[in-house]
Formats: sequence, structure tokens, C-alpha cells
Amino acid sequence: MASGRGAGRPDAQAAARPGGYSPHMADQFPDRQWGSRTNAVSRLANKFAATKPGSWLIRKITPLDRAVLERTDAKYTVLGPIGAPVILLTTTGRKSGAARTQPLLYVHGGDVLYVIGSNFGQAHHPAWTANLLANPAATVAIAGQRIPVTATLLEDDAEKERIFALFADITDAYAAYRNRTTRDLRIFALHRA
Repeated sequence: MASGRGAGRPDAQAAARPGGYSPHMADQFPDRQWGSRTNAVSRLANKFAATKPGSWLIRKITPLDRAVLERTDAKYTVLGPIGAPVILLTTTGRKSGAARTQPLLYVHGGDVLYVIGSNFGQAHHPAWTANLLANPAATVAIAGQRIPVTATLLEDDAEKERIFALFADITDAYAAYRNRTTRDLRIFALHRA
């Protein structure tokens, strides 16, 4: 049985076999993170991110992070040293038709990436979620690659809770975000197009 990083992911055991073969590896997304979520700085940053001032600060550094992510096709991020998994999601504006790019934390599931419209617990859904509902075709930048994807809104409550728990494992902030709002946080599965 596979253990450690990647264990429990689809095909994680197959990929751990001699030769690393999995019949679905061609469909898998790259998995590149740097930094550590277990060091003291990361733990402190995680607790701070769950506060309202922490959310405010993250919103303020998002333009800088977006610039780093765009320049490196999401190979590097300002949040990298604390082990935060970040992608750039580019959607088509539902009203403007223009490309709209947003840095987002994600959960890696092998051949699927999950993103959540937490919007820092604000009362309204983030615009990128409405864009995906109107047009599920998008692009992600991850680990230096740009990959076309198709988004699917998760609707099954049990599946949404399972995926939400994975986000909560990344940072305590997600539980705080959910507690700050009465809206249902939209969660999308992103598959290669």
C-alpha cells in the first residue's frame, strides 16, 4: 500500500508500482508543491489566514501572487514557502466574454483538480464560479503547464463534504470561511478537456 504524499489518490498505488505505470497517468495533472505545510511558519500562517485580518491580507497580496503565478505558469507562488497548492484558473467572463484569471488553492485528485468558491467567506459567490456555470470550458496553469479543462459543479452533498474536508486539511481558513457565510460554497471538479 502506498503511503505518504499521494497516498489515497486515484492510481496512487498503481503509480507506486515498479515502473510507476498507471493506465490513467496520461490524464493526471502534474503535482508540484514546494515548501512545507508542517513547519512552524506554515502553522502560524494557517491560523492567521483563518482570521478576518488574515483574509484581508491574503486578498491584498493576491495581485502580487497573481503576477508571480502568471510569470511562471503557476510553477511558483508567493504562498509556496508554506506549502500552499495554488493554480491559476482562467475562465471566460459570462458578460464580457473576456478571459478572467484567478489564483486559487486546489485539491489534487490525480486526474481531477478541485476548486472551491469560498471568496474568503464573503456573502456573495466569486465571479469565477458564475463564469464556470455559464461556460465550463477553462484553462488551468499548474506546475509550469497550461492545461484546458472542463468544470463540473459538485451537487452531491456527501461528495461536497468529502472534498470540503480535503480543503480544510490544507488550511483551517476554509472552516472559518464557511462559518462566515450562509451561502453554499460552490465546489468544482476540473477535468482535462
